[in-house]
Amino acid sequence: MLGIGQGDVMEVTEVRVFPVQEERLKAYVAITFDHCFVVRDLKVINGNNGLFVAMPSKKRKDGTYRDTAHPLNSQTRQMIESVVLEEYNREIQKSR
Repeated sequence: MLGIGQGDVMEVTEVRVFPVQEERLKAYVAITFDHCFVVRDLKVINGNNGLFVAMPSKKRKDGTYRDTAHPLNSQTRQMIESVVLEEYNREIQKSR
C-alpha cells in the first residue's frame, strides 16, 4: 500500500518558479514532492498583507473557483508557502 504513515513527512524536493509581469500575480510555480509527485500552477500573489501562495484551482460553471490540489492542514500549507516564497525570492534576486 502506498502512502504516508503517521510521523512520515513529505518533502518538497524541487521548486520551479516562472515569474510574470502582472500587478498582483507575481509567478507561477511547480513543486515536486519526494522526487515523484508534481503539482503545477501554484501562484505567488501579492495580496493586501504581502506575498502568499495560492493553490492550483479551476473555474466552475457558476463562476467560482475550487482548488484542484491543496494541503489538508495548516502545517503543510505553511511548509509549502515557506519553501515556495524562499525560492521565489531567490529567483527574483537572480533576475535583478
